[in-house]
Amino acid sequence: MNEQVHIIGGGISGLIAARVLEDHGLSPIIIEASDRVGGRLRTDKIDGHLLDHGFQVLLTAYPSLKKYLDLEALHLTKFLPGSIIFHQGKKSLLGDASRNSKFLWPTMRSNAATLSDKLKVWKLNKELQAKPLDRIFSEPEVTTLEYLQKKGFSTRIIERFFRPFYSGIFLENELSTSSRMFEFVFKMFAQGSASLPYDGIEAIPRQLQDRLKRTSFHFNKPIAEIREHEIEFKSGEVIAREYLINATNDPMLHSRNAPSAAPRHWKSCQTLYFKSSGRVIHQPIIGLIAFKDALINNICYSSRLYPHPDGEEMLSVTVVKEHHLGQDQLVKQVIKELREHCGIDTDIEFTKLYDIPQALPELNNLQYDLKPGSTQLDSHTFLTGDTMLNASLNGAMLAGEQAALDVLKAIQEKDLQ
Repeated sequence: MNEQVHIIGGGISGLIAARVLEDHGLSPIIIEASDRVGGRLRTDKIDGHLLDHGFQVLLTAYPSLKKYLDLEALHLTKFLPGSIIFHQGKKSLLGDASRNSKFLWPTMRSNAATLSDKLKVWKLNKELQAKPLDRIFSEPEVTTLEYLQKKGFSTRIIERFFRPFYSGIFLENELSTSSRMFEFVFKMFAQGSASLPYDGIEAIPRQLQDRLKRTSFHFNKPIAEIREHEIEFKSGEVIAREYLINATNDPMLHSRNAPSAAPRHWKSCQTLYFKSSGRVIHQPIIGLIAFKDALINNICYSSRLYPHPDGEEMLSVTVVKEHHLGQDQLVKQVIKELREHCGIDTDIEFTKLYDIPQALPELNNLQYDLKPGSTQLDSHTFLTGDTMLNASLNGAMLAGEQAALDVLKAIQEKDLQ
């Protein structure tokens, strides 16, 4: 095959599409508006610390990872299977004692859940580990909150664990996310580990890029419009195109009469980083703030996971709730809440704020995978991205794979004509 395929967007879906096309003998061209690959997976290095754009984790149970990533080469650091819960000035631990026996007694003693709740979590764990993914994504959708209530969980565990934990994942505080996504994420946590690469979350797309041998990359090339036979850049440059995969979230690039994977609404979040001389969590585990009026959702010492300067901790704080505070006011409020709710009394120094307006897409009718041909807009234009399935790394990989397969089928059908 010598057909030309342009891929617009160097995020996970675009990189996977390129990999599949390469595996079938093509040499795709990735055009990226920014200065590097990765999409929403980005990491900066500041003062010797690695700072991810938003608190993100890699769930090792995602089925697509084994196919496209070398997890061993990422040198993953695993989170412990549990959470530290800060409530009314005290902290307790809820964890999966089946995977870490040291969590049994602290979990039994924790007042973040009733004994009945703890038994229900164990039962749900067993149920979802045995439930196939296709069944999860074919179940009727209700909100996560409705799902938990129907399962009989108490208000206590919903407010002290499920709401802060899953608000940090779904980036919404009402637990309005589809029950399909809740079951999927719960299953992935139960079957694998939440982990982070040694070199930050951006190491994932960098590895995918490094493994592409026939793909060419063009960075800092924002696009103004995709036409039937041309691509026009914002610089005014126009190039010819044949086959094209649109792997961006920009609805202005899609054909006016074609269905768009670009969502109308996005969930936002903010992540603040603080240098600290000490820590209140001494293990690689997330801290949840179980106070309904708190602005902050969760905390994590990234220095427990990433290399860092000696004697200096780095604390990440995630804010999900909407507010109207400027940066200075936000930093002051976060520091105040860290002291009040988490008991952080050491000196902390604000380092960086990441304001992420397009952190996760708002999606309905979530699916696990795509049917053949579903990414095709016309004879030469295709669409991909996790917005077509579900907001996850696994969804992004599967969408990229299907778009590439649809391109290959279109090329084969053309050759047969």
